[in-house]
Amino acid sequence: MEGAAMTSTTIRRRTLLAGMGTSMILPGMGRAQQGRDPNWEKPTDVRIRLTFNDLVLIAALYDSPSARDLASMLPLSLKIEDYGSSEKIVRLPRKLIEDGSGPFGNERPGDLCYFKPWGNLALFYDDYRWDGLIRLGRFDGGYEALRVRGEYPVHIKRI
Repeated sequence: MEGAAMTSTTIRRRTLLAGMGTSMILPGMGRAQQGRDPNWEKPTDVRIRLTFNDLVLIAALYDSPSARDLASMLPLSLKIEDYGSSEKIVRLPRKLIEDGSGPFGNERPGDLCYFKPWGNLALFYDDYRWDGLIRLGRFDGGYEALRVRGEYPVHIKRI
């Protein structure tokens, strides 16, 4: 029994020491990850303009690999269409990179997202909750134009 107690104590000490070492490393990693956590994203000065049906929307992009990839594709002339009762979608010519993406829990109308499974933009004007989204940015000054039903040519450019 004495040998078993000694082994157990040694294992607990090693586990404790390993845990202490990890806790010293992980706080720094947590801060580094904050820049990629969509719940911590802040709009940048990079703005895009979406024009369709004589309506204009302006969105501020976040500093993320996916948002930068979208900006690198601009300008684009595509089609915007209704999807469900809370969003419009724009099918992109290719998928965006997904580095640094992760789930977020503070969804709200006015979000500009990328839907990974289909490779399209998702522009939300109502409450939503979907898996597989990367938030790319937010619409400035409102998003009411998204409520106009229909399918239209859309031009997206960096401003």
